[in-house]
Amino acid sequence: MAHKVYSDNTTKFFITIIGLVVIAIVLKELSHIFIPLVIAIFLYFVFAPLNNFLSAKKFPGFLITILDLIITILILYSAGRIVVDSLLQFADGLPTYGDKLNSIVRDIARELNIRDPFFRKFDLEQTIQRLDYKSLAGGIFSSTINLAGSVLFVLFFFVFVLSGEKTIYEAIKNYYVFRKVKPQFKKIKKSLYTSHQISDRSIETELQSERLLREKQLAETFNTITDQIQRYIIAKFGLNLIAGIITAIALSIVGLDFPIVWGLFVFLFNFIPTIGSAAALVLPVLFALVQFDSTSSAFLIAIVMAVIQTLAFNLAEPMIIGRRLNLNPLLILLSVLIWGYIWGIVGMLIAVPITAIIKIILSNSKSNYLKFLSNLMSQSQSN
Repeated sequence: MAHKVYSDNTTKFFITIIGLVVIAIVLKELSHIFIPLVIAIFLYFVFAPLNNFLSAKKFPGFLITILDLIITILILYSAGRIVVDSLLQFADGLPTYGDKLNSIVRDIARELNIRDPFFRKFDLEQTIQRLDYKSLAGGIFSSTINLAGSVLFVLFFFVFVLSGEKTIYEAIKNYYVFRKVKPQFKKIKKSLYTSHQISDRSIETELQSERLLREKQLAETFNTITDQIQRYIIAKFGLNLIAGIITAIALSIVGLDFPIVWGLFVFLFNFIPTIGSAAALVLPVLFALVQFDSTSSAFLIAIVMAVIQTLAFNLAEPMIIGRRLNLNPLLILLSVLIWGYIWGIVGMLIAVPITAIIKIILSNSKSNYLKFLSNLMSQSQSN
């Protein structure tokens, strides 16, 4: 008997692994569909408080949807303008650093004994002149079209999520509350029969009690997911914005050019846990080497960036976000890498909230195995 139980558990384990691999392959291959859908679902959670408030004020559903779309488009347009203007400012100023960059690349090539003439005789101006501008323009145009298509796809899914939210919730409730309760019927009947309390009324009372309990659990799960996503997005946005502003001010004080660009990088890159923070720190330090041609100045920039990053994302963020999500730091890193492999940059951006949702669902399961997985995902075993 023990051997059979062990065999069944092993079979379930390998079936689960195979299932997860198949799901990952499907998500990766159909990323052009799933990425806009997932982003649309996140937008739904972001707008949920506003939509609930407007619904309580008897606003028609189509007006709420139109308002959500207008706000989303305005935010995308404003963010796009800020990013493009900052990058154009950065690109316009780069040629003034050509000679310094040429010298640094050649020195590094000599120090590392790199024999490639491209690095030995590096010349930024000649490199720019050799670029295939026709292919580059075609690539930019193609990327712009793909981005515009993705945005439209997201808005398309967002409209359907908003219009079908109640239907989706009712479908999940019917499955979880009513269909899942039916297998409990025999157990309840047998229990009542054993205790000599069997009657149609007592069975119906027990079933109704089970349904109410499951309805409450489902509502709590949805509310928890909504609350966690909203808190994560608001807190992450706020921390990144504050860190970006402080970075821009600090770097302007120490004299690094393009402080607004570096502040923007800090704001954007830190939406990607761990990896984004490292990139946001390294880029201005490398630029400081080019601008000041001094390792001491670059070291000063590194210290300034490290202090800001540590205070914002190693101290403040765990206090504000980490305790709330209660996710294992190792799991966060693995989730960023896995979702990054499946969905690229978008996967890295949404890795933490997706992982938090999975943990919430597992923790509300009645399966001891799934609850064990939820505990493994947690930062502490408080529960």
